[in-house]
This record gives sequence, structure tokens and C-alpha cells, in this order.
Amino acid sequence: MALKQIYKVIFFNQGQVYEIYARQVSQGGLFGFIEVEELTFGERSQVLVDPSEERLKSEFAGVKRSYIPMHSVIRIDEVEKEGASKISEPSGNVTPFPMPMYNPSKGGD
Repeated sequence: MALKQIYKVIFFNQGQVYEIYARQVSQGGLFGFIEVEELTFGERSQVLVDPSEERLKSEFAGVKRSYIPMHSVIRIDEVEKEGASKISEPSGNVTPFPMPMYNPSKGGD
């Protein structure tokens, strides 16, 4: 029996670092985005409840596929087993990749 691949995706979102686990990660069809599918969360039978994992479960409830901007991704690892998903404050120098700002001209200037 072949083991299913599990990926740990760490990305920067709204000033916080998200760490999620998924069964499928690809470049996807939207240019500049990483496509993440089949998000997995900890065992449902656990007695202890992690507030950050519960927040992630509710935030991604009903999400079939998520597109994460490529410049927000910190790291993607293929791991042997799933860990606890979490949201944490950035430590050290975690900054999004700089992107050029495009200012469309108004009125054909």
C-alpha cells in the first residue's frame, strides 16, 4: 500500500505565519499562486484542543482548494506524517517578497 504524500506549507498571511498540512500542492492554473488542496487537520479524537488549530479549521471550513500568493510562501516541505496546524507570530526577519507596485494611468496619461 502506497503512502499518501503530505506537505507542510508555511506562509505569511496578514502579519502572521500560517502552518498548514495538505495532501496536494501544485503551481496551479493561476499565475503567481500556489494551489493547495485537501487540507488536513489533527485527529478528531484528541482530548486537548489547540486554539490556533481550531481557528484554522474554522477559517478553512468548506474550502475545497486554496490559492496562496507565491510571494507569501516561506517554505513547502514533503513530510512523513501530519503535525499540528498553527498560526504564530513571526519571529526573526519574516517579510513578504517585495513586489513592484503598478499604478495604472488615469485617463490615458
